[in-house]
Amino acid sequence: MLLRELLGETLREERVHQGRTLREVSGMARVSLGYLSEVERGQKEASSELLAAICTSLDLPLSSLLSTVSDKLVISERPIRPVAEVRAAA
Repeated sequence: MLLRELLGETLREERVHQGRTLREVSGMARVSLGYLSEVERGQKEASSELLAAICTSLDLPLSSLLSTVSDKLVISERPIRPVAEVRAAA
């Protein structure tokens, strides 16, 4: 999974959890609704400035976003089978 996909997924989860619309968040973050939608779908790579603006509009610390994304990345990187099993099967 790509980092931009995990960032977008996490931002969307937080926005939906708060019951906020794309229009609300895009207005507060000063980004177009379409671009924010693309960021949430992992189609666009957001700059650090844009991530900070989106996080501010969600009242979500950037460090919290990055920590959550880091945790998801660790899970997505785990092999399906332990490496020792894969080697033994070869």
